[in-house]
Amino acid sequence: MTKEQLDIEEGKLEWTLIFIHEFGKKYGLDIKTAFDYLLRYDAIKFIERNYSYVHTQSFASMVSDIADYCRLNGGNL
Repeated sequence: MTKEQLDIEEGKLEWTLIFIHEFGKKYGLDIKTAFDYLLRYDAIKFIERNYSYVHTQSFASMVSDIADYCRLNGGNL
């Protein structure tokens, strides 16, 4: 992997970690519980597949949108 590819992957990871933290904060979850919830309802896969879009949106907007996505997949937050 090139330095540029590593930088891109690091940026994706950083954005995703911040998102998980913000999601947890919104719903009163610690980061592990937030990650487990997002993983269970396929939101992590959604973020991976759609990163080029999701990272351009505000965290507040994406927290709301991802919560809706999780509800469509059986989540209850």
